[in-house]
Amino acid sequence: MAKLIIVSNRLPVKLQEKEGELQFKTSEGGLATGLGSIYKQDDNLWIGWPGQVVEEEDKQQQVITELRKESMSPVFLSEAEIKEYYEGFSNETLWPTFHYFTQYAVYDQQNWETYEKVNQKFCDEILKLANPDDTIWVHDYQLLLLPSMLREKLPDSTIGFFQHIPFPSYEVFRLLPWRKELLEGMLGSDLVGFHTYDDMRHFLSSVNRLVGYGSMHGWINTGTRSLLVDSFPMGIDYEKYAQTAASEEVEKRERIYRSNLKANKLIISIDRLDYSKGIPKRLEAFEKFLEKYPEFHDKVTLVMLVVPSRDEVEKYKELKEEVDEMVGRINGKYSHIDWNPIQYFYRSYPLETLSAFYRMADIALVTPMRDGMNLVCKEYVASKHDQTGVLILSEMAGASKELSDALLINPNDINQMVEALHQALVMPVEEQKIHMKSMQESIKRYNIHHWVSMFMDRLSYVKIKQLSMATSYLDNATFQELMHSYASASSRLFFLEYDGALIDYTNRPLMANPSDELIELLDRLGSDPKNKVVVVSSRDKDNMEDWLGHLNIDIIAEHGVWIKQKSAGWQTVLSLMDDWKSDIRLILELYVDRTPGSFIEEKDYSLVWHYRKVETGLGELRARELVSHLNFLATNSNLQVLDGQMAVEVKAQEINKGKAASYWLGKYPHKFVLAIGDDWGDEDIFKAMPREAYTVKIGNGSSIAKYHLDTCQEARWMLSKLVRQASSEQATDAMMTG
Repeated sequence: MAKLIIVSNRLPVKLQEKEGELQFKTSEGGLATGLGSIYKQDDNLWIGWPGQVVEEEDKQQQVITELRKESMSPVFLSEAEIKEYYEGFSNETLWPTFHYFTQYAVYDQQNWETYEKVNQKFCDEILKLANPDDTIWVHDYQLLLLPSMLREKLPDSTIGFFQHIPFPSYEVFRLLPWRKELLEGMLGSDLVGFHTYDDMRHFLSSVNRLVGYGSMHGWINTGTRSLLVDSFPMGIDYEKYAQTAASEEVEKRERIYRSNLKANKLIISIDRLDYSKGIPKRLEAFEKFLEKYPEFHDKVTLVMLVVPSRDEVEKYKELKEEVDEMVGRINGKYSHIDWNPIQYFYRSYPLETLSAFYRMADIALVTPMRDGMNLVCKEYVASKHDQTGVLILSEMAGASKELSDALLINPNDINQMVEALHQALVMPVEEQKIHMKSMQESIKRYNIHHWVSMFMDRLSYVKIKQLSMATSYLDNATFQELMHSYASASSRLFFLEYDGALIDYTNRPLMANPSDELIELLDRLGSDPKNKVVVVSSRDKDNMEDWLGHLNIDIIAEHGVWIKQKSAGWQTVLSLMDDWKSDIRLILELYVDRTPGSFIEEKDYSLVWHYRKVETGLGELRARELVSHLNFLATNSNLQVLDGQMAVEVKAQEINKGKAASYWLGKYPHKFVLAIGDDWGDEDIFKAMPREAYTVKIGNGSSIAKYHLDTCQEARWMLSKLVRQASSEQATDAMMTG
């Protein structure tokens, strides 16, 4: 039975050893909560590091046994691996880069090599437990290489990946020396998920510009497979926080805390110690607020909870010292015996304590410089049972896309933060309730369970979509069947796409002239009296005439406008007009002016804008603009816009390669038909083929073709084998008759 395997850097428990005895402490994190109901079902499994280095084999076996009872399996890491893979590459290279703190990023080759090694270690552990039909869900930036490693070993598995931190813009991501390897690792997934559309957009842009794969509506076609990139804003367990806030224990704690705080207005700030959280800027804004609005002295207290994190790392030590100094200075400047403007706690607290602070707080100040989602703001909203309170939220947090009823601020704008504090403190209760109710309805609906469900449903949809358009590799068994069918047929038809199927694409279209080897292959294939060979191309007829006109073959040129049989000249199968070309040419020339490296190719009944030599990214951007522009113009005309391989072509609507191919199918008898193509324009040929035809796509993208081959070289090799078989049969026949 197929199972779900969840993979993350850490398991949802932390291993601890007290007095020689191993203990497991359950994590309270959002991911553990959301997936808790899933990984313990059936044979499902969660794989990850247990949170402590375990070197002794007997203890490792004990950990494995205990965790397996809870549907978990450990990946054991050494001290060096934790230092170089986790603390090093993950948190000193990826974390600052992905949060736009590139000045803190460390580029260390040894750390990178260990990161690769640990990702492979995770892969090896998964392979011990996974079956080909399992679904594997990989989480976060520590395991970016894992999806492609898994894809190589389990090509048919369903693999999802979700990134919980931001994905930076191309200009930032490109700074990483290992940028391409990281993207290719993620592209091993069937579904790549992010919290926000911006993260998704940045990822697609980087894939396009660094790996060369374009996208359409979030779908990426790598040439061998298709995958989807989408956004899934992560929620919280709303009921858990709402019910905890309403409990007697939390009410009791709130009464105690209130009695110790003299101020009648409370601002809550909760963060892990990290430079991405914007803590110094927040303190600077609060100090300026006290300067500008002295009437709030004695009336407002900022309760700041900072959870220790990596404080042995120099950057974090410096941040801790800066925060300590700022808190001391502000309190020293404004406090007196009955009032401290800031109550500062550097420690972690249990949920009940946090919940009491959420209930008490009139304002939640959540102002990270950059955050993937930030769940503190959602926890605050869920805990406000009386629907009072104001959320001040950084627009740099992913949650800001959902919580538009918060007071959204730029965390770098100190004055805006000051005014937001003032606005929140004087906001009427009825207005607070309107905003709070709206936010509660949103996070209640889009909770953690909804997030899990949406991702898993989307992953299933992607797999169904892939399978519906999947082609089988033309393996040896199928090829033997094809050879037998070819040998026994008295009449045969071949439809062979030139560019992309017989010969590779080039940056300059006119440089894709056929090699002597290809000329010989086509001539021998066409010289067999049982064969009718038709080479199909979108190129102009004069070009095809120069290259192939002397051979024993037929030709379809310009998408089917022109056809040529070996014993006759060129003719059109339709009566076409080209009076539209002058208007369209003006538009294409405008795009040539705007896009250095692009150029126009004119054919008898079509125009093509090429961008193979344009800067990666710019060409795709201009192509999307041009296609949109031309589609609008073509709405009420008889024109079709083709978005092809590094080219945009405009032609008459009634022209397509399938209609031209149908001319041969209707005119010539055929016991064997083989059609080979490579792009979506060749789908018209495949559609026109009879049911029994062999249809082959070059590349493993989505297609209605029955089979695929990976390269042009494989297609030529297959045709060569057919030629050699025919030659062998002819020699045998000659001997028999002789």
